[in-house]
Amino acid sequence: MTVIAWDGKTLAADKRGTVAGMAYPVTKIYRARGHLVAFSGNAGHAAELLAWFELNGPHAAYPKRPEDEDAAGMLVIDPKGRVLMYSPLSSLPVLIEAPFFARGAGRDYAMAAMHLGKSAREAVEIACVYDINCGNGVDVFTL
Repeated sequence: MTVIAWDGKTLAADKRGTVAGMAYPVTKIYRARGHLVAFSGNAGHAAELLAWFELNGPHAAYPKRPEDEDAAGMLVIDPKGRVLMYSPLSSLPVLIEAPFFARGAGRDYAMAAMHLGKSAREAVEIACVYDINCGNGVDVFTL
């Protein structure tokens, strides 16, 4: 489970991964090709998506998975600060036209926090207090 938040300049994510009911720390945000990249969902699929993105892979090589097969979603912040959301089924992203954005299990808490003026880091910290699926620390990157 996850919470990822973007406030227009900072990308933050919790570090909680889970397997068979056990929580452990993982990294969910990365720098790749001058972009900020974040993942929610299956860690194995996320690794495939990151490799595809780092290699600037062709559309035909996109590692697609049906969403009901524990797939991962990828969020990319381009160098201009645009938010691009990739689904597990398509190599063509959706442009998110909002001043801030969040996804994952703690999304609602993070969106409310940013709406009230909190930073992405603060939004993730707040989500981790209220959503038991989020936690184990916070990673932050600034564009």
